[in-house]
Amino acid sequence: MNFAAAREMAPYLEEPKAMPVGTPGKTGYLRLGFETDDEGRSILRDWERRAPLIVQQALYFDEELPDMPCVYILSSGGPNVDGDRYEQHFVVRRDAMAHIATGAATKLAEMRYNFSGLRQRFELEENAYLEYLPEPTIPCRHTRFICDTTIRIAPSATLFYAEIYTGGRKYFGEGETFLYDILSVRTRAERPDGRPLFREKFLVRPGLRTPATLGAMNRYHVFANVVVLTPPAEADRIYARTDAFIDRDGGLAAGITRLPEECGLIYKVLGEETEPVKRQVRAFCSAVRQEVKGRPLPDEFPWR
Repeated sequence: MNFAAAREMAPYLEEPKAMPVGTPGKTGYLRLGFETDDEGRSILRDWERRAPLIVQQALYFDEELPDMPCVYILSSGGPNVDGDRYEQHFVVRRDAMAHIATGAATKLAEMRYNFSGLRQRFELEENAYLEYLPEPTIPCRHTRFICDTTIRIAPSATLFYAEIYTGGRKYFGEGETFLYDILSVRTRAERPDGRPLFREKFLVRPGLRTPATLGAMNRYHVFANVVVLTPPAEADRIYARTDAFIDRDGGLAAGITRLPEECGLIYKVLGEETEPVKRQVRAFCSAVRQEVKGRPLPDEFPWR
């Protein structure tokens, strides 16, 4: 996807005055490839990185799945700024598994001229398993952000893909909730032979229409979008054990539905604060893992 060709980004194509688009340090790239070794253990076989995106090494701290490599994506550049372009490519080979997260929330700084863009590509081969659980994305005042995610997945593989967006810096000064300029997020999936599975896109422009309305975010400030691509039998069991609910006292709501082509499920969570939403997403991830791998997700580290 050519970000500059996206119609919604047309008003934001002016070159930043300090560091133009394409300047070293503003074009992060990360490629991670996971596979199994001769003993059947999943490993991070190859990786390529370009600052400010950083991955140091795979860790094996998950006591429930001790053979699963866990990788944290770090950034040396602070928040995303005007004209930043990032690309991430994750490959999980046959029978391998992996857990990917980020070291901290992704902050989107105020932008005056251009926008920040993230392109992601996921490839999962037969019987592959991947959990992608990044920390939330926080847009500041006048943020412009576009994210394009492409998934190519084998019918027997499972992908748990989560993204969490806050309404802004809720407790900064007098508050910056829904004061960003634009948030454009597209996700699409296909089989290895190119057969399309689904496509979803949401476009939020608070200056034109605030999300704080009935039928959208209403009184909630945090939104989680979770895609689970998995074989139909696993999807049926996950769906059966997952309840939709509205907890007005706890400031939390969630719902689940099936994706087309019997490819999986999509799960939405709304919350007034970030932490309850993160806990709900992790609880759902644990349910998915139990159905697919027979093991729960461990408790989150207390400092996370």
